[in-house]
Amino acid sequence: MATEAASEIPQTERVLPSFKPQQLSFPLPKALHTTGHIHLSFLGHCVMVFLATSTPGDSAGSVKSLGSFVYAMPDRTSSKSTIATTIYTSPSSIEYTTRVAKIITRRIGMPIYVGCSIDTNALGLQVEEEMEGLTHIVNLVVEKYEAQKQ
Repeated sequence: MATEAASEIPQTERVLPSFKPQQLSFPLPKALHTTGHIHLSFLGHCVMVFLATSTPGDSAGSVKSLGSFVYAMPDRTSSKSTIATTIYTSPSSIEYTTRVAKIITRRIGMPIYVGCSIDTNALGLQVEEEMEGLTHIVNLVVEKYEAQKQ
């Protein structure tokens, strides 16, 4: 009996993921000695983006907050708005994470998950400097998205 049931179980084939995550690092504009890091995963149905910063004084053994995690998707009724849901909140990064998620979603028209530990207050940036960094991050993600689409 047991051998008959075992022979009827369909055999499955192990399949490797078809996506290749991209990791980018760049100096943040106007933030001295601060490096921005982006981890991108373009999936068929969504995009995953993780953002972080580092400075030369960061210790390799120190524990840093993972930051906030936000899901955003385009609004089907209005092309100019997006819907964002906070999955995990870190008070120091939630506003920045939500802003990045909504902007990228609006630009690429796909759902996106954004994890971000960038604390703009801790970096001590002026509003203009913060916006320049945000613009650079968004442009890099959109550029990589367009490149992988082709």
